[in-house]
Amino acid sequence: MAAIGKIRSWGPVLATVIGLALFAFIAEEMFRSCEATNNERRQQVGEVLGKKISVQEFQSLVDEYQEVIKMTQGRDNLSEDELNQVKDQVWQQFVNNTIIETEAAKVGLTVTDEEMQNVLKAGTNPMLMQTPFVNQQTGRFDVSQLTKFLADYNKMKSQGNAQMMEQYDRIYNYWKFMEKNIRQQLLATKYQQLLAQCLLSNPVSAKMAFDAQNEESDVLLAAVPYSTIKDTDVEVTDGDLKDKYNSQKEQYKQYVESRDIKYVDFQVVASKADRDALMKTLQEAQRQLNAGVVPAEAVRKAQSQIAYTGIFATRNAFPADIAQKIDSMAVGQVTAPFETKYDNTLNVVKLIAKTQMPDSVEYRQIQVGGATPEAAQKTADSIYTALQGGADFEAIAKKYGQTGEKQWMTSAMYERAQTIDADTKAYIQTISTLDAGQLKNLQFTQGSIVLQVTARKAFVNKFDVAVVKHTIDFSKQTYSEAYNKFSQYVSENNNIEGLEKNAQKFGFRVQERQDLYNSEHNVAGVRSTRDAMKWIFDAKEGEVSPLYECGNNDHLLVVALTAIHPVGYRPLDGMVKDQVRQQVIRDKKFEKAAEKLAGVKDIAAAKAKGAVVDSVRQITFSAPVFVASAGASEPALSGAVAAVKAGQFSPAVVKGNGAAYLFQVLSKKQREGAKFDEKQQAQQLRQQAMQAASRFMNELYLKADVVDNRYLFF
Repeated sequence: MAAIGKIRSWGPVLATVIGLALFAFIAEEMFRSCEATNNERRQQVGEVLGKKISVQEFQSLVDEYQEVIKMTQGRDNLSEDELNQVKDQVWQQFVNNTIIETEAAKVGLTVTDEEMQNVLKAGTNPMLMQTPFVNQQTGRFDVSQLTKFLADYNKMKSQGNAQMMEQYDRIYNYWKFMEKNIRQQLLATKYQQLLAQCLLSNPVSAKMAFDAQNEESDVLLAAVPYSTIKDTDVEVTDGDLKDKYNSQKEQYKQYVESRDIKYVDFQVVASKADRDALMKTLQEAQRQLNAGVVPAEAVRKAQSQIAYTGIFATRNAFPADIAQKIDSMAVGQVTAPFETKYDNTLNVVKLIAKTQMPDSVEYRQIQVGGATPEAAQKTADSIYTALQGGADFEAIAKKYGQTGEKQWMTSAMYERAQTIDADTKAYIQTISTLDAGQLKNLQFTQGSIVLQVTARKAFVNKFDVAVVKHTIDFSKQTYSEAYNKFSQYVSENNNIEGLEKNAQKFGFRVQERQDLYNSEHNVAGVRSTRDAMKWIFDAKEGEVSPLYECGNNDHLLVVALTAIHPVGYRPLDGMVKDQVRQQVIRDKKFEKAAEKLAGVKDIAAAKAKGAVVDSVRQITFSAPVFVASAGASEPALSGAVAAVKAGQFSPAVVKGNGAAYLFQVLSKKQREGAKFDEKQQAQQLRQQAMQAASRFMNELYLKADVVDNRYLFF
């Protein structure tokens, strides 16, 4: 009992301790939960209608798209700009497909397997023509080829042939990509057609549309251009600006955050000492080539960007500046070092030889192997002798497990190669120089090839050229000096005012960029500025960034954030205020012009008031008329003219974009040859309705709560 009493006496203390322990436990769990949520958010590339996509999922879609491009274009890799385009395309597809799928689900739209099969059987979908399953004889998609491939694919998977499976997998993955996109296309088309059916036409609207397109008016036009009224002659108050802004406030609604920056971008270039050192290298290369040094050796020592292969090539194999040179060079000539501005290089060229050769050669071959090179050579000799004696090429080829079928080799297949080994060089030279019908027994380290040229065509000039092309690079010392100078500038000026005030002192220039969006791939048009982009969209107004090394390791960049424009209505300041001011000035000028034309009842009176008079022909309601005296396109004038009968004078002054107008309608007539066809006109209106319906995506996008965080990852 005493123990129980003692415990009770400690009750308040125990309650406090237990309470604190529970709080700590709950707080720890909350912290873990918040941390997990933040980690998840940091891995999200974006979100559409609440559907999130992680960086791993997005990268998987990008990789899928890349493989498709590589396969269809025969590419090994993509450039940075091409990869950025792929990322933009993948993101846009994700956004559009998510929106369409969500909206289609609301009204019960789907694409069934049966519908997909019908598309495959019809074979008319343009996307199907981009697949490998096109019948070469008919030029149409052949669903039987697809069916056979899928059966072969499943059979190949069960056999486990890794080498063959790799190629089958590439084609299968390509087909699945196309199938997915066709389904998405069909769903989008269904949804668009559903919307288009909500936009109806009738005989009355068809006739009105026909008249709007084909009723032409000739007028005598009197204009008072706004340019004849000085800006200083109109008074603009803050109240005027505010009223105008409020009347068209929706025009200034911003749906995506943007930011304004000021920045200094300095590109490091080669110094005079760097250029002089490179010039010495090029002059030495010129001397060696003139002296008859082995071209490959002279080119290698000069560290040329273009290796010497010794293969005859067309002018297409060379950069434009080199091709232009060799056209006018004599055989054996070596150029002095010359500079090419567009690729920032110094160059030396030697034309070693020039000849006429076929651009395309048809040939066939039999590859011969053996236990030893000698055994292979012996077999090849016997094959060559038999063929020389008139034996059938394909029959002998089949005897050795080959088809001996004819194939074409073109210059483009090899002439841009940077390296060619001795065996490959001998192989290409043999095919290129043999006459049609000639045989050759080629001995290689790994075996022999007996080949025969069967046809030659498209004879062109080919050149054996040694090229020394070297970028005019800056040295480490030059970069170090530039970096130290830029670093000093950044460290001494840690605010916007300092950056602007002292830029000229250091030899730099502050530039400005308004409305930078996080969907852009770089800052100031400079490559590899992702870190700077991340800083910009995490910084606060007035902050100055650290120094960034970017571009091709040749740019130094510092950024200052000057303004943040959040989602919502842009305030009446800066660029918006300038735009509103110009519109108010135009309104005020119209008022003055309208006062000048008040009470005018004919063209002569308008001219007496200072109006510019001219005749304008063939005005239709459906197209804005361009008025040369005002330098403006005037849809309001087209509408006003359509409402006035022939012979009548305009009842009121028309407010245009570039002038105030009065007019006399001289005549109205149907366009020559125009004939009303109700069915044709109704069809045209339906097509216009389809075009209008195609713009639905923009409206849906604005309501989809799209979050784009790609700049954090790519």
